[in-house]
Amino acid sequence: MAEWTGVAGKRVVITGASGGIGLAAAKALAARGALITIVARSQERAGAAASAVEAGGAPADVLTCDLSSQAALRALAAALLERYARIDVLVNNAGAMFAKRQLSTDGIELTWALNHLAPFLLTRLLLERLRESAPARVVTTSSDAHRGARIPFEDLGGERVYRARGLGPLLAPGFRRYGQTKLANILFTAELARRIDGSGVSANCFHPGFVATGFNRNNGPWSRVAMTLARPAARTPARGARTLVWLVDSPACNNANGGYFFDEHPAEPSPQARDAESARRLWELSEAQVGPPTPQELE
Repeated sequence: MAEWTGVAGKRVVITGASGGIGLAAAKALAARGALITIVARSQERAGAAASAVEAGGAPADVLTCDLSSQAALRALAAALLERYARIDVLVNNAGAMFAKRQLSTDGIELTWALNHLAPFLLTRLLLERLRESAPARVVTTSSDAHRGARIPFEDLGGERVYRARGLGPLLAPGFRRYGQTKLANILFTAELARRIDGSGVSANCFHPGFVATGFNRNNGPWSRVAMTLARPAARTPARGARTLVWLVDSPACNNANGGYFFDEHPAEPSPQARDAESARRLWELSEAQVGPPTPQELE
């Protein structure tokens, strides 16, 4: 099988690419010759992002999707498979934190639906096309917010964590729930890597650092104030996207599979994130939440 020599001429699908880290990565990858597909919830923001990408590289395609909806994810995957004979890279970057417990259209707690089940299901739906396009890569945005978290196997709906009282921003229910989903991203990556080992598709995830984006500005005035005050200590989106771009583009990552990275180097995640049995169990429970693979997915 051919070795990965760089992203030039490769089809790269990026979720959450209408701003922040996703947009910065899309612009950097387009400048290196990648063929970019932006997936965003808003057509208006996605169009503006596509224009920004085109300014420094080739024109970008745009698809819109409510990634928290399983029906919308299936429609997105169908559109991608119809449009592209090859998908060389899938970047699962979209994510959010919600201060109050909300439910998706499928009745699933929203943070879990968007941050974990969306990359799980979209990757599964596109995996056969990625295999056909090998060498191919799956890159997922995680976070060091996973440290100290555990997967609530008996409370996947998040009722308990949102009932608890927080003693500060890092102990607030929304942040604790976010940390659980970022742990899920790492465990998903590890189990995916195990299942696709030898297929020519690799799966890795990364921590971008604390980045100055629109993250957490959806949770009311106090969150907006806190993020504004923290902004001077934050990285730029371009700096936060650097490891993502490296994982997508660099031939130095040819042998990386199932890894967690920070600043373009392997990093050791928490002990909970290295638990192979938890990764296997999470995969099985995630399949129960989204439904088993169809015969077409298993072909």
